[in-house]
Amino acid sequence: MAEQVVRRHLMVHGRVQGVWFRRATQRTARALGVAGWVRNCADGSVEVVLEGAPERVTAAVAFCHEGPSGACVDHVDARDEAPEGLTRFELRA
Repeated sequence: MAEQVVRRHLMVHGRVQGVWFRRATQRTARALGVAGWVRNCADGSVEVVLEGAPERVTAAVAFCHEGPSGACVDHVDARDEAPEGLTRFELRA
């Protein structure tokens, strides 16, 4: 029986650029065994896609609500999407 996989697409708002948010998200996702990607957006937000086991994705989403120590997350917009079968977590430009 295949393990259930979920996908969450996040837009993280606040002071989230210039504070190592992308690298910390990548490190957290990899430690949790979650695939996906993260990138900075022109409006100052950070976009994150997470795919994996539900409890692992939930833990990664929780991290994104806090971010690394220099971040100040105001709010996170999240939506569920159909998984695409991603196998690793990457930084995107």
